[in-house]
Amino acid sequence: MNDWRTCKAIESKPGKVSGAWIFKGTRVPVSALFNNLKDGATIEEFLDWFPGVTRSQVNAVLSHQIQSLERQRTYEDTSGSQRPKAPEA
Repeated sequence: MNDWRTCKAIESKPGKVSGAWIFKGTRVPVSALFNNLKDGATIEEFLDWFPGVTRSQVNAVLSHQIQSLERQRTYEDTSGSQRPKAPEA
């Protein structure tokens, strides 16, 4: 599970964007980054579309997510949980 509270590039305030995790100093939800990337946008396009967000904020969010996934994988490996096998080519 990702703990966004430890990512300094974002914030969540109850009275701002309904408490969603947003890029600090903006009203841009972090979910907008992931949704746009999922839909095929580049980081450059995202930054053009949301000029209040900086490249360092995007990099921090992506790095935070990668670290969270790595911690989860390490936990699964040490806890004996089995991950699904990758499909064979």
